[in-house]
Amino acid sequence: MENTPIFTNDTIVFGLLMLALGFIFYTESIKTGFWSKFYKIVPGLFMAYMVPALFTTMGLIAPEWETIDTSGNVVEHSTNLYYVSSRYLLPAALVLMTLSIDLKAVFNLGWRALIMFFTGTLGIVIGGPIAILLISMVSPETVGGVGPDAVWRGLSTLAGSWIGGGANQTAMLEIYGYNQKLYGGMVFVDIVIANIWMALLLIGIGKRKRINKWLGADTSSIEALKEKVSAFTNKIKRNPSLTDLMIIAAISFGTVSIAHLCSNFLAPFFDGVVANIESSTTRNIFTFLGSKFFWMISIATIIAILLSFTKAKNYEGAGASKFGSVFIYILVASIGMKMDLTLIFDNAGLIVIGAVWMTIHAGLLILVAKLIKAPYFFLAIGSQANVGGAASAPIVASAFHPSLATVGVLLAVVGYAIGTVAAILCTILMELAAVS
Repeated sequence: MENTPIFTNDTIVFGLLMLALGFIFYTESIKTGFWSKFYKIVPGLFMAYMVPALFTTMGLIAPEWETIDTSGNVVEHSTNLYYVSSRYLLPAALVLMTLSIDLKAVFNLGWRALIMFFTGTLGIVIGGPIAILLISMVSPETVGGVGPDAVWRGLSTLAGSWIGGGANQTAMLEIYGYNQKLYGGMVFVDIVIANIWMALLLIGIGKRKRINKWLGADTSSIEALKEKVSAFTNKIKRNPSLTDLMIIAAISFGTVSIAHLCSNFLAPFFDGVVANIESSTTRNIFTFLGSKFFWMISIATIIAILLSFTKAKNYEGAGASKFGSVFIYILVASIGMKMDLTLIFDNAGLIVIGAVWMTIHAGLLILVAKLIKAPYFFLAIGSQANVGGAASAPIVASAFHPSLATVGVLLAVVGYAIGTVAAILCTILMELAAVS
């Protein structure tokens, strides 16, 4: 059965997404009437995510679809917009947002950022087995299955994704040998739950002052970093010339090209090194080193940090981070279009497990944030650096301030490094919970 959306041409779909973003920014700029009240409740970044999701839900666009050819064969199609946004625009945005970073000030954010990150990791590790125990009391068949079909094996891939990223998720699939015919259901749960949680975090950003007051949070280090960057920006601010804009483009996409070039060599090299490790457990722990995306993001961030010690940082005065923000919003829209809201009602049992799991993760973060008086920023980034990884952590971080995007990336890289080990621990606990 065909499920072709109305618009399948990427050029048209991209134009539709840009029109949506333009409408959101225009209405957000209106300071009176309905729109002024609306955006006080709903952040523009959330709308940039949700409007494309509504387009997908209505069947206007789709991240992927199937058609039937003249021979009766199923033909799979997909859009390239998310790939282009995440592989080209995201690293370019990271470069432009990191140019003016004060690395010392980032480190001065203190220990609370790391505490919240590892709290997020712990929330995923214990959330899985607790969710299985709770759901088994109501619906044992939902968490059942034997052999390769065992649900806990499938949930191991979620643990890999929600602590590290795609490479860690694939490693868990190989380690525990989950039935690949059922794997699509787990990927679906990953997309639905992770995106709903990201949407809630974005809504929280609009209420962060109230949340920080409730948490009793000390936001002085964050505000100091923002003020320092803002003061530097105002000091060097100028009306950008065509030369400025071309050099900004050269810096950002030149760095992206270097990052891709290096990742094309490093990923296969480390993939070969990891493949030669005798211990299968150790081998799968370091699988992320064979990921081109990991190396691309890491190299782009390292080059950008190095550039921040040069005169290149002065291009912030010509609006470098603003162009980075444009790229981030395009990425947000492309992520949003991956979400079909009607599919939440499919695979209801697995969705409930994922929802309970993420609720435990969120609850633990809120509890620890309250205890150590951590700002909402650390809570949101601590979560997204785990659950979203390097693709979405900078989005959430930059919503607080463009200069904070680097913090999201740095924590996400830590997530890649510990993702498989933590996911294995989580899976051991889930297996015990499932067979108890």
